[in-house]
Amino acid sequence: MKNITTVLEYHDRTKHRPSRYAASLGYMDWATQPNPFRRYEGTELIPLKLNTITPPYHLLFGEDLPSAPLCLESVSQLLRYALGLAAWKSHSGSRWALRCNASSGNLQPSECYILAPALEGISDHPTLSHYAPNEHALEILHQFDTPLKIENDTILIALSSIFWREAWKYGERCWRYCQLDAGHAYQAIKISAAALGWECTILSVDSGEIGHLCGLDQLRRFDPHELESPDMLLRLSLSSHEISDIDLPAVPPLDSRANLLSPSHHDWPILEVIDTATQGLYPLTHPLTQSRNTPPPSKSAGEIILKRRSAQMMDGSSITEEQFRRLLNASLFCRETSDLHFALFVHCVEGLPKGLYTYVRNTSDLESLKQAMDTTFEWKDYGEGLYLLREGDYRGAAQMISCNQEIAKDGAFSFGMLCRFGESLETYGAIGYKNLYHQCGAIGQMLYLEATSLGLSATGIGCFLDDEFHALLGMHDLKYQSLYHFTIGRAIVDLRITTEEGY
Repeated sequence: MKNITTVLEYHDRTKHRPSRYAASLGYMDWATQPNPFRRYEGTELIPLKLNTITPPYHLLFGEDLPSAPLCLESVSQLLRYALGLAAWKSHSGSRWALRCNASSGNLQPSECYILAPALEGISDHPTLSHYAPNEHALEILHQFDTPLKIENDTILIALSSIFWREAWKYGERCWRYCQLDAGHAYQAIKISAAALGWECTILSVDSGEIGHLCGLDQLRRFDPHELESPDMLLRLSLSSHEISDIDLPAVPPLDSRANLLSPSHHDWPILEVIDTATQGLYPLTHPLTQSRNTPPPSKSAGEIILKRRSAQMMDGSSITEEQFRRLLNASLFCRETSDLHFALFVHCVEGLPKGLYTYVRNTSDLESLKQAMDTTFEWKDYGEGLYLLREGDYRGAAQMISCNQEIAKDGAFSFGMLCRFGESLETYGAIGYKNLYHQCGAIGQMLYLEATSLGLSATGIGCFLDDEFHALLGMHDLKYQSLYHFTIGRAIVDLRITTEEGY
């Protein structure tokens, strides 16, 4: 119960309000800007070859693709199109990298560790390695003397978060963003695995076991302000496997030390409090029963993944209803996200009136949502889970709720992700709070890619006035809470910024 109280206190404390935003530094301390690339000193670096051949994007969601063999080349492709560099951008003497997995402020708190059997080109022994995206290479942290007690066609991937990277800019609210980014990273891995014909599933493993597996609990290897927190453990296999306990190997003390990301740091004590409270056995949620329709033929998966961008401005133009429904439908590919629904501001969708809508992604929640929202809403059924709540121009409301960001009104539509908040905490405990953000991030990554495949642009919005949005919907308790906002439309491209390939 104590951990639930901690979650509720943190959630309320880090809400943005019209009179004050969640605590942060309030300015950009450029002298302490974190290095976006973690490296481990003294490790062997295994370069990975670039593979540019991927199947058409639409095939990832239809008929089963043949499984690629588990080898160095397939691991390289997996990581390149999941967590690798998508491009380099430069402007006025500054140069920065974009990655395939979206991240709040492009600060990239997520790190990736791979537990693999003996693979030619890596080692004759099973290995624990860390992915270095800047070099597109594996850093070998440890080689095991005995075979791993997992399936021969399987690798395990652990994701962790470096809170400092996000805290540098966002202060106390950054824990939320790190969890969203972990969800983005998970979905990016799942999509990249699908391009190889591989299965990707989240395992129900305790946070402490994940941290021990990756050496994250060996605190001497890290600056105390730059520790990593374990997020989730994924199983990637060439074939389906029953969910079962994984016998994780023992990892001895490691010699490698993490590089220092910043010369000095600012303290945000609440981050350790909320992180400690939300550790535990990762929950396995009930999957969605609805299934998405297979989209029509598209460009290669690799091309779409590398073209994904976060829009900075949008032009206010319309999209078609078919595009709109394709985007909503795409979220159903994230089957582990049954706790989420959308509350939408529809601005410019051809064939639909402007207004406030909801998209019910899990039909069993329809009556619950109706009871939780304003009793005067119309609930006009537009089919496939889409309901018009109230007709009207909500562009001003969308901008105001999104911390006055114009992009929320200039997209064709924007929305908040409503989560079954109270029920998740009651069912799974405090770690259910973390899981809800992971679900939101996974959907966000999926929508980024679907928008790109349609020639549109998207951007995640982490800055929004939490309770003002809830009040607009007539919600006055914690049964549902909005944890992530998003907007999709047509981007205005800044031609002053130059683009280079990631590698």
